[in-house]
Amino acid sequence: MYLRDIYTKNKTIMSLEIFPPKNECDISKLFETIEDLRTLNPDFVSVTYGAGGGTREKTVDIASNIKNKMNIESVAHFTCVNSSKEDVLNVLGLLKDNNINNILALRGDPPRGEEDKTKIIGGFDYAYELIRFIRKHGDWSIAVAGYPEGHPKAKSLEADVENLKLKVDSGADLIITQLFLDNSLFYKFRDMVVKRGITVPIVPGIFPILNFKAFERIKELSNSFIPDDLFGKIEKVKDSIEDTRKIGIDYAIKQSEDLLKNGVAGLHFYTMNKSEQIKKIVSALKNYF
Repeated sequence: MYLRDIYTKNKTIMSLEIFPPKNECDISKLFETIEDLRTLNPDFVSVTYGAGGGTREKTVDIASNIKNKMNIESVAHFTCVNSSKEDVLNVLGLLKDNNINNILALRGDPPRGEEDKTKIIGGFDYAYELIRFIRKHGDWSIAVAGYPEGHPKAKSLEADVENLKLKVDSGADLIITQLFLDNSLFYKFRDMVVKRGITVPIVPGIFPILNFKAFERIKELSNSFIPDDLFGKIEKVKDSIEDTRKIGIDYAIKQSEDLLKNGVAGLHFYTMNKSEQIKKIVSALKNYF
């Protein structure tokens, strides 16, 4: 089923994100996790793409397994960094061969140490160029990333919304947001997006905080605003994984419930390849799904 059709269902959509493990030995463990998450009846599972396309084959293989063996709709992430048009066509062929119709199209990040190498001859500079190219080569449903606090490299949130409009006008069917921890920022972003004339569904991405290291990583990579009450609670128990996890799960439940009460089309959970916390969160929200 295409993403564009999934979000026409008369229900709240629940989806999950997983990533290809670096170690081949962990692939079987990943599928055990997905099998565990299968009990939640997700509407689809997205599979990420490594920096510079570093997990290209793994992404396709995992997405294919989810779709064709586990009978769960899958979405393959697809970046254009360091990819030529020929590379893109090759991947599109692989996706079609594996019965995968849905793509999350991203500009992507270059591999560490190669930050200045984002485009090769015959490639693309931006996600909207990739989307236009994909649209010319087959029937696909395409999702794109949205940034409630603005992309780190954008001049402003307003400028980032203009870029989002360009991506949607180029053929995107759906917006899935990066993580955020303050819902008021999402609502502000949503209002700006709607005012700009963007009408595709805007789906919040939810990232449960499970340990202090991950918490610090969020601050470092995403530069997300962290509410004072959440920071204070986690700071107090940072040496206790169990207590930190409980606070993170409880916060994700409250954050999700508020979003669902305020009319979002669905929620997209960043699982970090773990099932226990996601099952607890979704179970607490079972009246909505």
